[in-house]
Amino acid sequence: MSRALARRPVPPFLRLRSTICDDGYWMGRLDHKDWLAPNEVLKIFANIRDPSLITSVFNKACNRRDYKPSEALYSLMIDKLACARRFSDVEELLARARTEKFRFSDDFFYRLIKMYGNVAEHPQKAIDTLFAMPGYNCWPSTKTFNYVLHMLVCKRQYEVVHEIYSSAPRLGVTLDTCSFNILVKGLAQFGKFDEAISLLHEMPKQGCRPNVTTYSTLMHFLCQRCQVDKAFELFERMQKQDIAADTVVYNILISGLCKEERVTEAFSLFKSMTSKGCYPNSGTYQVIYA
Repeated sequence: MSRALARRPVPPFLRLRSTICDDGYWMGRLDHKDWLAPNEVLKIFANIRDPSLITSVFNKACNRRDYKPSEALYSLMIDKLACARRFSDVEELLARARTEKFRFSDDFFYRLIKMYGNVAEHPQKAIDTLFAMPGYNCWPSTKTFNYVLHMLVCKRQYEVVHEIYSSAPRLGVTLDTCSFNILVKGLAQFGKFDEAISLLHEMPKQGCRPNVTTYSTLMHFLCQRCQVDKAFELFERMQKQDIAADTVVYNILISGLCKEERVTEAFSLFKSMTSKGCYPNSGTYQVIYA
């Protein structure tokens, strides 16, 4: 087994698995007249092996007078159905929850949106889920909102990114510096540098302050396009705002200078790093001695 596979997180439902593999046995536990504790119901669903049975077993559990579904159960079922790529069953469960006015937490929706974005490869469903959250009496957190922005930038759906960004007030989302950093990256990737740089003026209006990541992202894309002098203008602007440059910033600028064959300036910047409290790393030396 590779290290990557070994580090992959184990789905929560696997921790409740038993050595008994017969689905009939676990379904039969719902016929017991004794009161069923919530954890016992979770164990039953964790041990159902056939994902096609999940919705019917859920209906059976909900027909018991002594049981009402919990968010933990919905999460477990959706994890199992997503692993089996039974996304229509997920939709069926969510439709029922909405009809019954079940209240989910933001954390539940964050995981659901990640499932649509990563497992289902269905970014539109992730977007739809974000906008559906208020219908479940749950408003998205900045973390959940930022995940959708980041997902869209990674999938290079730049036009949609702006639509989502504009919807923040309607969704009751307070943007943070991370939100703007994602937007800066998206605009820069899309080649809209003027719009990306204009966000440096927009951020304070939204109560946010650019950080070193904001500037390093812009510098990276400028240097990639041989616009090192513009990158140094941002470097000076950053220093005037008392934002300390890190090793990443220096590596970007040194690389940009070397790319333009301005080797003397690159070495001069390299020597000035330590006086600014930054120390070269392996990436710095790779650039210098490439």
